[in-house]
Amino acid sequence: MMNAIFRLLPARRAGLGQATRNTLRVLLAGAVALGLTAPAFAEPPLEKTEIRYQGSAGQVTFIELAEDLGYLAPLKLKWVGNTISGPQDIQTVVTGDIVIGGAFYGAILKLIAAKAPVKAVVGYYGSDANTYYGYFVKGDSPKTAHDLIGRKVAVNTLGAHLEFVLREYLARSGLSAGEARQVTLVAIPPVSGEQALRQGQVEVSALGGVLRDKALERGGIRSLFVDTDLFGQFTGGAYVLRDKFIKDNPNASRKLVEGISRAIEWAQTTPPEEVRARFDKIIAERKRNEDASSIKYWKSTGVASKGGLISDSEILVWIDWLVKDGLFKPGQVKASDTYTNAFNYFRPGKTAEAR
Repeated sequence: MMNAIFRLLPARRAGLGQATRNTLRVLLAGAVALGLTAPAFAEPPLEKTEIRYQGSAGQVTFIELAEDLGYLAPLKLKWVGNTISGPQDIQTVVTGDIVIGGAFYGAILKLIAAKAPVKAVVGYYGSDANTYYGYFVKGDSPKTAHDLIGRKVAVNTLGAHLEFVLREYLARSGLSAGEARQVTLVAIPPVSGEQALRQGQVEVSALGGVLRDKALERGGIRSLFVDTDLFGQFTGGAYVLRDKFIKDNPNASRKLVEGISRAIEWAQTTPPEEVRARFDKIIAERKRNEDASSIKYWKSTGVASKGGLISDSEILVWIDWLVKDGLFKPGQVKASDTYTNAFNYFRPGKTAEAR
């Protein structure tokens, strides 16, 4: 280390006398021994090292992937159970029971509008050509949006991604507000969505990922529309942190979000078969007695931006929708106030040296 430091001295060192050079070496050696020449890249101490979070049965979150890839150390994750929906996950962040959780942007915006002290920090899911939600019907069932009037649609939870997309589909198809209200949403666990559709309990069921692919393999159903028909490829939601956590733990916040954003970028750029193999390994090693068969259906992150960077434009889509639907007043929520890219590993202005 001493020789490396000595090489950093100005080029004029060549003109120094041998005695002076020897003196410098002794001084540098003493500095190294005293720990006064810590590398410039040494990380600042973390205010907190334990990160509480909720997982998802049979799936691997990007928080867990980040830890497995070694991007979070010395942070340690503490799993406190599984979540069943985004709104529940971010509500648990608000109460302080977990540090980080994720949800659809619309749910985050409504929480922030209600004065919840949280901020979106990294986009973590979305839809693309391989990863998307479809709204499925039986072969002889509704063919247009108007056919849904007076019918039931199964979604995983109310007030989240699937409801917003459906409402947008109805609006773009020309249904009036009164007609749209006659389309009944029914909250059904995702694993039960296909069964509810086939048994006639609902006329439409929103399905994604493995549940969609398995249902299509069995046949007898078809897509009425998919979310990418309306929005193209888009990031649909983000992980959030409490404002107080960010303020009290800036170094831990940076380490956590940088690690997650790096894990997302890794999954975006790594062949899907390698990502699936990594997910299988993580699930096997955590020993939660869960079914990992859905991993073989994983195809892509769905995240539209590198490492989950957030932009005004992807949030404005949902703010505009909430205003149009009468849930927000114009100007009530400003997109730039709802998120920060300050901790993202790929944030604008971050130098290559800092990475």
